[in-house]
Amino acid sequence: MNVEMLQVADAVAREKSVDRELVLEAMEQALKTAARRTYPGLNVEAEIDRDTGEIRLFHVRVAVEEVEDQDNELTVEEAQALRDDAVLGSEFRTALAPIELGRIAAQTAKQVINQKIREAERERVIAEYEPRVGELITGIVKRVERGNVYVDLGRGEAVMYREDLLPRETFRQGDRVRAYLREVRNQPKGPVVFVSRSDAGMVLRLFEQEVPEIEDGTVTIQAIARDPGSRSKIAVISTDPSVDPVGACVGMRGARVQAVVNELHGEKIDIIEWTDDPAAFVVNALAPAEIERVMVDEATNTIEAAVSEENLAIAIGRRGQNVRLASDLSGWHIELMSTGEEKERRHEEVVKARTVFQEGLDVDEAFATVLVDEGFFSLEELAYCAAEDIAAIEGLDAEIAQELQKRARNVLLDQALKQGSEEAGSAVTLLDLPGMTREIAEQLAAREMTTVESLADAAGDEIEDIEGLSREEADALIIAAREACGWFD
Repeated sequence: MNVEMLQVADAVAREKSVDRELVLEAMEQALKTAARRTYPGLNVEAEIDRDTGEIRLFHVRVAVEEVEDQDNELTVEEAQALRDDAVLGSEFRTALAPIELGRIAAQTAKQVINQKIREAERERVIAEYEPRVGELITGIVKRVERGNVYVDLGRGEAVMYREDLLPRETFRQGDRVRAYLREVRNQPKGPVVFVSRSDAGMVLRLFEQEVPEIEDGTVTIQAIARDPGSRSKIAVISTDPSVDPVGACVGMRGARVQAVVNELHGEKIDIIEWTDDPAAFVVNALAPAEIERVMVDEATNTIEAAVSEENLAIAIGRRGQNVRLASDLSGWHIELMSTGEEKERRHEEVVKARTVFQEGLDVDEAFATVLVDEGFFSLEELAYCAAEDIAAIEGLDAEIAQELQKRARNVLLDQALKQGSEEAGSAVTLLDLPGMTREIAEQLAAREMTTVESLADAAGDEIEDIEGLSREEADALIIAAREACGWFD
C-alpha cells in the first residue's frame, strides 16, 4: 500500500504536469482531513515518507502561557517536564494509530487532492504563459465550438474567439495553428489563455521573425494599423542611415513580406517609412493615392488632404479602408477632399476671415486681404501671436501691430462677455460693473470668469494677483458683482 501511494503520486504528477512534491503534499492534506473524523478535536498532522511511502499521523500540541484548549495545548512547565529545552511556542508531536479510510473519508480525501492539483495547474499555466504574452505561439486545434477555436498548447489550452480569427478562416480538429498570445486571465473557473490571429501584434511578431534587421533593432516598427484579413499598414524607421527600412521589410524580390502575407492568407501589407513630419507621413500613409496638398491643424489634431478627382477614390479606398488605416497609423484625423472642393473651401475661409477683420478691426478690404495673405484667418490668431509677426508685414510697424492686437482682443473680450451673460440669463456684463476696466475684464476672462455671477462667487484672494488690481479693489468688484446679482435684496 505504501509503495502504491508513491506510484499513484508519480502517475498523477506526470498526467497533470505538476510537481510530485505538490501531489504528495495534497495527499497529506487529504489524510489530515480524513483523520479529523477519527480523532475529533485533535490537531492532527499527516506525513508520507518520500522514500518508502509510509504514512504517519501525529497529534500536535503547542506550549502556551495559558491553556485554553486542553486537547491541543499545554503549559510551558508541562512542556519542560517533557523536554528540557522547551520554550513558549514549542511543538510536541505524539504518534497516532493509522486510520481506516471509509467510503466518505476516501471521497473527501479525493476531493482535497483534486482541489490541490487544480490550484497547482492554475499556478503552472499562469507562470508558464503570462510571461509569454505578446509572443507568437503554436498549437494543435483541439476542438471547435460555436466558431470558437480551442488550441492545445502542449502544457495548457488556449481559446481563440471568433473575432480573433481572420475573416473566412476556418480550422478543424488536428490543424496546426500559429497565433498571437494576447492575454492570460485568471478567472474563477481557472486561468484562460487567449490567442488571436487578428491582433495587430500578430503582424509585428511575424515581421520580427522574417526580418533580421527588426530583431536586432536596426529597423523598428513604429506603428501598425490593421483591417484583419484585408489590409495592414506598418510604419518603419531605421536607426542606421545605410539601411532602407522599407526595403529590409520587403526583402529580396518581396520574399520577406510575402512570407507574412502567406501566413495571413493573402492579407495585403503596405510598408511605409516613418517620419516626424505629420504632413509628409500622412502623404506616405495614403499611398498609393497621390496627394496634392495637405493642411495641418494641430489644435484639432486634423489633417486636410486634397487630391485630384481621379485619385479621390483611391485615397478613400474600398469602404473607406485606405483613409481609415492611414488615420489609425498616423494618429491624426484625416479629412479628404478633391482639389476643387479644397479651392472652394479655401475661398470661403478667405472671404470669411476678410469679413471678420473688416468688421472687427474696422479696416478696409485691402488691409484685411493683406492680413489673410500673410496667413491670419481669425481674430484669435491675430490677438495672441507675437507682435513682431504682424510688424514684419510690409507696410506695417510695431505701433500698428499693437493697435491691431488691441482691437482684436477687445472684440474677443466683448464676444466672451456677451456669450457668458446670455448663457447666465443676465443683462449685466462685467464691463457694466463700477471700477471694472477692459484690462481687468480680459484677465478675468482668461480665468474663465466671464459673467457677473462667476465673479460674485469668487473670493478676494482669488483675483487679487490680477495686474492693476489691489486687494481692496478686488473686494470692491466682488461686492459690486454680488449687488448686481441681487445678493443683498
